[in-house]
Amino acid sequence: MTTSGDTPYAVSLDQVSKSYGEVTALEQVSWGFRTGSFTAIMGPSGSGKSTFLHCASGLDRPTNGSVRLGGVDMGRLREAELTRLRRERIGFVFQGYNLMPSMSVERNITLPLSLGGRKVDRQWLTEIVHRVGMAGRLGHLPARLSGGQQQRVAVARALVTRPEIVFADEPTAALDPRSAGHVLKLLREAVDEMGRTVVLVTHDPVAAAWADSVVFLGGGRIVDELTAPSAEAVLARWDSL
Repeated sequence: MTTSGDTPYAVSLDQVSKSYGEVTALEQVSWGFRTGSFTAIMGPSGSGKSTFLHCASGLDRPTNGSVRLGGVDMGRLREAELTRLRRERIGFVFQGYNLMPSMSVERNITLPLSLGGRKVDRQWLTEIVHRVGMAGRLGHLPARLSGGQQQRVAVARALVTRPEIVFADEPTAALDPRSAGHVLKLLREAVDEMGRTVVLVTHDPVAAAWADSVVFLGGGRIVDELTAPSAEAVLARWDSL
């Protein structure tokens, strides 16, 4: 798939393959994530979900094919340039939160800005922390927060740089249903109210139902797409993989 001016994508993959030795994790995958969309990625273990996310987000380089962030071919960037691009234009939310235990909530949220030598936009920071419900805990250390609260801090950190796209890898897997719902609501709001693009890797049909569409992987290839998903429809498709 090649992007064009009348079909804008935040990130697009064109004939992307990724091999580890003799094992092919992705095979000639072409896909585009439309700007301002929420996409869930699902598939059984070993289907290539994590490899797909890593290649699409610039965390890993494909063996063949190209990945573009907007008009930038990430494969043509040097490591330092790619690191800067990820830090400034891509947000990440992982299952393990990845917060710095010795830093306050506020410092954890603003860490990507500090690493990039950028000033904190206090108005934007205030809006984000209010959206994630952590305005009263900015001085707390992560150890004083629940798992759900830590993940909300991670979402705020992902949004503080105003990224074009946010990649979330199983962000609700370790959370109870109520906390998971809070995090998924935040990701949905990032799309609907902030105009961001969100890509969510998940095993949970309920989580996938928050998305605009669900892309199913199998054997390193995209095998189906489900639009306007419900948890029941996602589960039915999952059972047929």
